[in-house]
Amino acid sequence: MMKNRETPKPTEGELELLTILWNRGQATVREIFEDVNAQRPVVYTGVLKLMQIMTEKGLVTRDESERAHVYRAAIKREDAQRRFMRELSERFFAGSAAQLALHALEMEQASEEELDEIRKLLKRRKK
Repeated sequence: MMKNRETPKPTEGELELLTILWNRGQATVREIFEDVNAQRPVVYTGVLKLMQIMTEKGLVTRDESERAHVYRAAIKREDAQRRFMRELSERFFAGSAAQLALHALEMEQASEEELDEIRKLLKRRKK
C-alpha cells in the first residue's frame, strides 16, 4: 500500500469505488460495476474509465496477469480517513481536532460502545 506522500485526493466517485475495494479487498471492474449498479444506475464503461484514471493517479493497483484485471486499493482506508479529517479540521475548525470531535458528537447520537472508545482514547492521550 502507498504511503500518503501526496497521493491525489480521491473525488467522490473515486471514493465510492475505493470503498468497494476496501470492503472486498480486490475486485474486477465487472464486480465493482455490479456493486455500484445495485445502488444507482451506472454504465460499465464509465466504471472502467474511472478505474483506469485511478490506476494512473496511484489510487489503485491493477493485476493484469488474468484476462479480467483485478484491482486493489493502493491507499489504506485509515490513511484516507485521516487525511480527510485533517483537511476538515483545518478548513472548518481552525485545525482543532477537539472542535471537530465536539461538533460531530453534537450532530449524531453516539452509542455507549462509541462513548467507551472515546473515553479510552482520552485516557491514553492524558498519559
